[in-house]
Amino acid sequence: MPSLLLFSDVHTDHGAARSLVEQAAAVDVVVGAGDFCAMGRQLEATIAILRAIETPTVVVPGNAEPVKQLKAACADWPAATVLHGSGTTVEGISFFGVGGGIPVTPFGAWSWDFSEDEARGLLRQCPEDAVLISHAPPYGIADVSSRGEHLGSQAVRETIEAKALPLCVCGHIHASWGVTDVLSDTPVHNAGPAGTVWNLDVPAAHEQ
Repeated sequence: MPSLLLFSDVHTDHGAARSLVEQAAAVDVVVGAGDFCAMGRQLEATIAILRAIETPTVVVPGNAEPVKQLKAACADWPAATVLHGSGTTVEGISFFGVGGGIPVTPFGAWSWDFSEDEARGLLRQCPEDAVLISHAPPYGIADVSSRGEHLGSQAVRETIEAKALPLCVCGHIHASWGVTDVLSDTPVHNAGPAGTVWNLDVPAAHEQ
């Protein structure tokens, strides 16, 4: 049973980044669900710390950093693969990722956001057996704000409901960090920056 280190929303917290580097050595795959920086600033400094992770790593951009910026910052991080509307296979596990704020946030021009319809297009090719890495949580699951509002994505929710996904890793809604819930038999975990070790229950065909 492969083990994953799940995290999100480091937001330039270099102490959290160093802790993730230490934790990464004990797992098979590291999964980062976006927001490595704050409002587009200090991305390179945060990735410079995470770059010490040698365990295979799969990440998506958050709404704080566009995918082009994240790919440029990760160019010298050999272990890392950046996904957005795309997938990969790592250690025999299928992953599919979508980044950004979904739906569009109220934060203004600095936030890298997508409408629900745009997100549906990005998620259309998600395989049915993939671990879904989405910066935004699905609507109604691990998405409750500090004001008690559900701020997740309908498009992400629809994708999970339509496919037999083994896991959805998300972040974005800080008040729900650490929350795990289940949607259509798919565990959904809002990871947060502290890091969570997750033993992935996948069919034997996907294990190495």
